[in-house]
Amino acid sequence: MLPEPLPPVPSLDVERYGGTWQQIAAIPQPFSLQCARDTRAEYGIIGPGEISVRNTCTTWTGEQSQIDGTARVTDPVTNAALRVRFPTVPFEIAEEIPNYVVTYVDDDYSLAIVGDPARTSGFVLSRTSSISTEQWQLVRSTIESRGWDSCFFLTSPTAGGLEEIRPLCTL
Repeated sequence: MLPEPLPPVPSLDVERYGGTWQQIAAIPQPFSLQCARDTRAEYGIIGPGEISVRNTCTTWTGEQSQIDGTARVTDPVTNAALRVRFPTVPFEIAEEIPNYVVTYVDDDYSLAIVGDPARTSGFVLSRTSSISTEQWQLVRSTIESRGWDSCFFLTSPTAGGLEEIRPLCTL
């Protein structure tokens, strides 16, 4: 039996969600294997329900990698389910099926957890490169309460934050 789709937060303020986020942990994805550290997502408001997306990281050879795309809100009730597209990615599904669900965001929009509805991807985003031990515990318990295995998430090395790659379940 398949689990229910990843639940979105009840209400996302898209404008507050905009800006720069540091990836501090994630389920490894084929499209980001070149990223060794300092992975960031920058979201800008284009118009109602439309967001610009710029993902950057430092590669294993020390170069910068970047991809630009857009996101469109697919759930106007919560604003927390979106369809992210990158024009340079081949074989992308053109449907408006959400592939980015904000399942947790703290009150001050400094920490967020996102993934796809089926939980094959997951990302822990922070406005800063380092979070407290208590915040890591909150992240781990939230991830587990949303139906993920926290051991599938690996920490993402960031300047000023954790420098090693470790399974989240070991923190």
